[in-house]
Amino acid sequence: MTSAVVPDHPWLLPGALAVPADRARSHPRRTTRDWIVDGVAFLISLFWVLVVTLDAATPDPEIAAPPPYDWMIAADALVGLVCCGLLWLRRRWPLGLALATLPLTAFSMAGAAPLLIIYFTAIVHRRTAIALALTAAGLVTNFLFAYLRPEPDVPYWVSTVWGVVLSLTVLAWGMFVRARRQLVVSLRERAERAEAEQQLRVAQARQLERTRIAREMHDVLAHRISLLSLHAGALEFRPDAPPEEVAKAAGVIRGSAHAALQDLREVIGVLRAEAGAEEDPERPQPTLADLPALIEESRAAGVRVNASDLVAAPESVPAAVGRSAYRIVQEGLTNARKHAPGAVVTVGVAGGPGAGLTVEIRNRWPVGGTAEAQIPGAGTGLVGITERVTLAGGRLEHGRDDAGDFRLAAWLPWPA
Repeated sequence: MTSAVVPDHPWLLPGALAVPADRARSHPRRTTRDWIVDGVAFLISLFWVLVVTLDAATPDPEIAAPPPYDWMIAADALVGLVCCGLLWLRRRWPLGLALATLPLTAFSMAGAAPLLIIYFTAIVHRRTAIALALTAAGLVTNFLFAYLRPEPDVPYWVSTVWGVVLSLTVLAWGMFVRARRQLVVSLRERAERAEAEQQLRVAQARQLERTRIAREMHDVLAHRISLLSLHAGALEFRPDAPPEEVAKAAGVIRGSAHAALQDLREVIGVLRAEAGAEEDPERPQPTLADLPALIEESRAAGVRVNASDLVAAPESVPAAVGRSAYRIVQEGLTNARKHAPGAVVTVGVAGGPGAGLTVEIRNRWPVGGTAEAQIPGAGTGLVGITERVTLAGGRLEHGRDDAGDFRLAAWLPWPA
């Protein structure tokens, strides 16, 4: 069993006469409470010394026999006063003072009160084995005290029994105070640990939410900016286009830029709001019902998209599943515009409750390999989609198939 270091608590009155071992080693300044407790202990002990000394100087022969020599009264009083002074040092060396003053318990009556306080201090702040050893040594000196300072008309064994009862009572009291302080320290540590863990969970939840919103923002901006690049490229290569087409392309560019700025503004607002991880992203949060508008938007930008097997009732798809399917299609169309311009993109969405939702985007592999993307990318689009599908409990496949097409396919669970 190891020694426990426990702090002082003002409300622990039974342990007010002792201080923790770490304070004894570091010798900090006394607090107001320490001065009050030490002062009360000193005054009580000093009062005890005066009462015992006066009683010994004017003994009642029927109650107690006077000491054989008068100098013994003065010597005992001096020992008691020295022990009272040692009370001011017991906070630094509880065990050392207890061992040093142990022989005095064999004969000093005036020092009984301060010696008992020092003994109690050592029990409170030392482990059980040391407390028991100190108590056993005290019982030996108790037998000597009953022999050296006998009381008239009181048998020897009665005096020793009273001494044993007093020693064991102080031992039990000190161990109770020590156990109570250890419990308080343990509860305090648990509360602090629980608070720290709660703060960590909150921080992790905020980080997860920001990561999820950042992934949403990547999908949105990549789609919007790819449309901007496509229309701007058309204007660059067709400066002689009819005014109607130029105006139409400029309108699409202006609308896409406005939508991108709006999405960016809303997502930044969410990031500043310190949302919890349990909340769904506030913006953007499309569903499967918005998929036809996404496809028409790509067609308006000049991408040839063939959509097939779309879900008949997209509103019946769970919001989280529909949002994931929307993001998968959005990422597939963005990648096709970046790396396979001019290729026909086939989008297929099918499934039902219990069977799951299948999403597939396919386009021909560009002749001569993938084209150099006009829009620089971070290379994290497919990584984010893979993470999204994995968290949803689905499966994702992407890459070139045997037919030479680039295929992005995912399966998402759709509860029955």
